[in-house]
Amino acid sequence: MPIDLMDLVKSQLSGGVMDVLTSQLGNGVSKQQTSGAADNIMEVLLGGIARNAQSPDGASALNNALEKDHDGGILDNLQDLLGGNNVQPQHERAMNGAGILKHILGDKQSTVIDAISKSNGLNTNQTGNLMMKLAPLLLGVLGQQKRQNGLDTSGISDLLNGARQQQQQRASGSPIGGMLKNLIDQDGDGNIMDDLGGMLGKFLKK
Repeated sequence: MPIDLMDLVKSQLSGGVMDVLTSQLGNGVSKQQTSGAADNIMEVLLGGIARNAQSPDGASALNNALEKDHDGGILDNLQDLLGGNNVQPQHERAMNGAGILKHILGDKQSTVIDAISKSNGLNTNQTGNLMMKLAPLLLGVLGQQKRQNGLDTSGISDLLNGARQQQQQRASGSPIGGMLKNLIDQDGDGNIMDDLGGMLGKFLKK
């Protein structure tokens, strides 16, 4: 059975982790709202990574980034790290959510935040903060899969290709999917993954 990256990501968002994230968003936010926004965020980020990894250069750049900064070690102490505790020097680059988002989404970050906020009843500051927390988690899951399964560049590419196919199946029933597609498609060709993938490439080749 193929690996479902979204399932792996969600498995990291255990009750305790989701409680921490929800509490950081402030009073009046439910765990259900946090969970819904987290799903939307991960779909967008995973889509960009998966699209980029379809090219040899993109897959190689991602593989190098995972080897250098995202080996999955943050997942061993995720709840504390997301809570701002015990962030060791070796975790600082891996946990730089703001930097990751800047390079993945570019000047479309605020547009994505607005769409996800409206879909889940959060304000833009809450959604932005949640995105910064979750971006490192996604790369951590990819790094963990690379390390545990001995994946090389080709293996990472295959893993993400499977994730992209699974994502396309899920998107047909996702109201946020159409909204984000219209908001982020930069060149008008209708392919949101092209745009996010290109943005991700700039980040990974830094």
